[in-house]
Amino acid sequence: MDAKTSIADLKNRVKKFCEDRDWDQYHGPKDLAIGVITEAAELLEHFRFLSENQERQALSDPKQRKKIEDELADILFFVLRFSQRFDFDLSRAFRTKLKINTGKYPVKKARGKNLKYTEL
Repeated sequence: MDAKTSIADLKNRVKKFCEDRDWDQYHGPKDLAIGVITEAAELLEHFRFLSENQERQALSDPKQRKKIEDELADILFFVLRFSQRFDFDLSRAFRTKLKINTGKYPVKKARGKNLKYTEL
């Protein structure tokens, strides 16, 4: 379904969902940023203290996978809502940031390494 759904469509769905509930008053930039980090922390809880093998097992277990998927959806909701509410073009921003990171992390220097660009 990802291949058939645009970011604009998702932003419109989030907008309608929130406006139907009169939630604009609760969705300032700080509140939405808190939502992103809160949901990201909830995603992290599913992996905290797990070994790599246990992480893979969690992703293979349908019940655990559904919980992880729900957290990813919650994070996406807040990212979409922030960008919709305050008029950020996520596609443009992502492309721009990827271009910047391509310069910071050239393949020849960064391939197979997890170092910060200042350490390459």
